[in-house]
Amino acid sequence: MSTSSVPRRDAAAPSRPLGPPALSRLARRGVPDGALPALALFAAVRLAGILVVVLTNAVRGHPLVKSFAHSWDSRWYLHIAAQGYGHKIWITPQGAVQSDWAFFPLYPGLIRALTTVLPFTPGQAALLIAWAAAGVAAYGVYVVGHHLYGRGVATALVALWAALPHSVELTIAYTESLFAALAVWSLYCVLKGRWLWAGALAALAGLSRPSGFAVAVAVSLAAAHEVLRRRGRVPASLWAGALTAPLGWLAYVLWVGSQTGDLLGGYFKVQSAWDSRFDFGVGAARFVKALLLHGGGAVYPMSLVIVAAGVLLFALLCLERAPLPLVVFAGVLVLLVVGGSGSFSSKPRFLLPAFPLLIPVARALTRTWRVRPAHAVVVYGGLTVVSLLFGAFVTVVAHSPL
Repeated sequence: MSTSSVPRRDAAAPSRPLGPPALSRLARRGVPDGALPALALFAAVRLAGILVVVLTNAVRGHPLVKSFAHSWDSRWYLHIAAQGYGHKIWITPQGAVQSDWAFFPLYPGLIRALTTVLPFTPGQAALLIAWAAAGVAAYGVYVVGHHLYGRGVATALVALWAALPHSVELTIAYTESLFAALAVWSLYCVLKGRWLWAGALAALAGLSRPSGFAVAVAVSLAAAHEVLRRRGRVPASLWAGALTAPLGWLAYVLWVGSQTGDLLGGYFKVQSAWDSRFDFGVGAARFVKALLLHGGGAVYPMSLVIVAAGVLLFALLCLERAPLPLVVFAGVLVLLVVGGSGSFSSKPRFLLPAFPLLIPVARALTRTWRVRPAHAVVVYGGLTVVSLLFGAFVTVVAHSPL
């Protein structure tokens, strides 16, 4: 695996390289070949997901759209955007004190900025940011797929990402779409050797989610690989990008530590109160044992299937000899999901930004489309139906944490 080598494109895939990732160039020259149909499909699937959630709310007598901006963690982000940090805590029945310091600042900061300059409520601003970021992320997924494998695989990659069982969380007031947008463009910049952009976007990703350091790890290891491959003869921008990548995550972790009086350990104590820590899979193993012995609601078996599929797809991604930064990014997210504690129903959401896991499936679906297009349509249609129904279920019906 290499940051500079490009895997063999699928047969009949276009070979024209893409331009740089800057959005200004997108505005001047238009999107790459084939991107518009892929993005239209992404938008159609996610719009259908929104409509199914609205209809489910109507059937159950709930407010039609409130669940998009006021579900679980969304309420914490909106409160931080309105009041700042240090003003909201929750004491669990077990006596743990959960504070708003567990939530990273980029998303609520953007909500606050948008409501300052435009006449939006915090909930409206949160959704606008999430939806816009989802579109930017989907375009980035297409660009990466096109760069590596061509138009067909890129389209399949975007389509599959739109139809993941838990992709409803791209359309609610959560940080997954923002984190995914920053991560995918940072990884693309690594593939193109634009290290300053890669480092800057990785730093922003580190300010968006606790798992944001996965992007910094991918950028830093890719940079180290380049240093070894070139025997130290690398541009200064590479060093600058690698050093910049972890700064966002580190800055927030240290800031929380300073607020709690424990510079290095304060943030991790805050997360422990939310039962969020890396325990090498002990908590996950206990959950799986209890689920197998005693069963559980539909959300938990489905979450277990999604996590197991993520582990399998990571193994297939490694066998595909995908570029190093994509493998590292996906691998860190899989490791955090498998080895971390916390609610098992939330684990599929943590895997949502790990789009490289879909590369093996996208390549297989593309080959099926060329030989038996009807089979590919049936398979994708089935995945989409499952995604729409499961998304409405976990958002409206189930009471499990998202």
